[in-house]
Amino acid sequence: MRQDSPHHPHEIPRGYPREHERELRLSDGRTVLIRPIVPADAEQLADAIRTADRDTVRRRFLGGPPHITPTLLAHLCVVDYRKRFALVAGDPRTGCGIALARYETSGDGVADVAVAVDPAWRGAGLATALIELLAQAALDRGIHTFSAYYLAENRPVAALLGLAGTGGRQIIKEGFAEAVVALDRPDVDAAVEQLNRGGHRRPSSPRRSGT
Repeated sequence: MRQDSPHHPHEIPRGYPREHERELRLSDGRTVLIRPIVPADAEQLADAIRTADRDTVRRRFLGGPPHITPTLLAHLCVVDYRKRFALVAGDPRTGCGIALARYETSGDGVADVAVAVDPAWRGAGLATALIELLAQAALDRGIHTFSAYYLAENRPVAALLGLAGTGGRQIIKEGFAEAVVALDRPDVDAAVEQLNRGGHRRPSSPRRSGT
């Protein structure tokens, strides 16, 4: 997926939070550029969905690829940066997008969260970092709880439980998992500060409350 720009988009919508643009060094030494999503990412996101490997599609959409329509792309790429927020990560060498993390409010102070990472960029802490950054953005916007429904084997999504202190729970049934996380402000801020200092956090092991 080739982004409008791996760091600074050429055209930004009203309310675009430029303070969420950053360069991040991963635990394997590679560098990624992270920024909020913009409408101009729609075409590149469509290409990414069409060309994604089967495992990535299955993890993100819990089955086969979705039918790509202008309505779907607008929903994914046009956000208000408050109730709906998304971050994209790009490879600075190629300008190609390599990961996407997003939340969308589903209730008072509660938001559904999802993350997808290109297979070549997994295992270096990128998914965890994106979730930590997304959690901080959510807390700044009055959201205190993340929820997710995903394949139980999807470890990057399960990593969000590491942000929860004692408030996280995960229920697994028939290969699917549902997680609910009460975001902890000190823990999230400490995690992001560690990223700012160049530290790296890998996904933590999820805590299970039932099967």
